[in-house]
Amino acid sequence: MIATIRMLTYGITTDLMDEYVRIGKSTAWLSMKKFVKAIVSIFGGEYLRSPTSNDIARLLEVGQRHGFPGMLGSIDCMHWKWKNCPSAWKGRAPPCNYTINGHEYTMEYYLADGIYPLWAILVKTIPAPHGKKKKHFAACQKSARKDVERAFGVL
Repeated sequence: MIATIRMLTYGITTDLMDEYVRIGKSTAWLSMKKFVKAIVSIFGGEYLRSPTSNDIARLLEVGQRHGFPGMLGSIDCMHWKWKNCPSAWKGRAPPCNYTINGHEYTMEYYLADGIYPLWAILVKTIPAPHGKKKKHFAACQKSARKDVERAFGVL
């Protein structure tokens, strides 16, 4: 378990586990496979599925409470290379209608930080906000994004 948790947390390879916990590459790989199978078996039906319309409505309500209408959530793949994050998110999102500053929008989005590609479904923070309004927006967005970063920190 120690080897598996370390590999997932730090994104390191199985052969590096030999130095830390004194187990071979094949044993570390087998532990990882068993752990992943157990997670899928236990949590797959609830968490590893496409969201239902009730899930989407709940997520949109949470985003609205944070001051971000149309926000499905926040993503953070800081521990993995971008190639491992869901490429299906590149431009697909359930339809959603909302208005911000008089502009009509029809696609939900995820909050992300600056390491992500320029995709319509990913809304990044303002890099160097000027003015009280933009600074306030950037602070609110950062606060909403930190939820997922804290979750990874706990892991």
